[in-house]
Amino acid sequence: MNISHHIGDELLLEYATGALSEGWSVAVATHLAMCPHCRARLAAMEATGAQLMEGIEPPPTTETDEMSWSLLSERIDTVDQETSGEKPIRYEPRKERTVPEPLYSYLGGNPDEIKWRSLGLGAYHFPVKLGDKSTSVRLLRIPAGKPVPEHGHGGRELTLVLSGSFSDANGRFGPGDFEETDDDIEHQPVADPGEDCICLAVTDAPLKFKSRIVRIIQPLLGI
Repeated sequence: MNISHHIGDELLLEYATGALSEGWSVAVATHLAMCPHCRARLAAMEATGAQLMEGIEPPPTTETDEMSWSLLSERIDTVDQETSGEKPIRYEPRKERTVPEPLYSYLGGNPDEIKWRSLGLGAYHFPVKLGDKSTSVRLLRIPAGKPVPEHGHGGRELTLVLSGSFSDANGRFGPGDFEETDDDIEHQPVADPGEDCICLAVTDAPLKFKSRIVRIIQPLLGI
């Protein structure tokens, strides 16, 4: 697999420090499962962070500091008990399947059995259910050679290609490629001929479509 578009340093650092919510983490972890290059970058970040932590000398403590640390320790213990059933989203290096973990488990098994829903635009989608309500996560299937309506963004959008490919103003994106866009970007992805493009898309705000007709039916589409 020849991956040309990778996760940005800032987003990868957010993942490494556990700062990402579930929706973003699913996209990043799934890309990591497909991309040895980004796994190596993540490992280097984690190793550097560990070295920095080991090199920090704690300052002399006062009685007030010790009391504060005691209160903080109690709070940490409380949070640990409250979140003991939660696990960070981690990747598993890709196996012989189109959709690797962790996305595979979110889909409930074989992605070939997905019941796609029509978007009414020649494209199809499949909403991915998760506990994170701050993001919208879905699979998109764009027919070969067909475009997605031109649009901008109300926030961040992450797109990971699982199979097939598409092209837009930012270049060509094939299997494993990762695209990050925000509210400064307007584009019109077009699936390359020969094969439908299936990708994972994560957003935190509705898309801003150029077409008035699409804007009218947008509430029905849920995108």
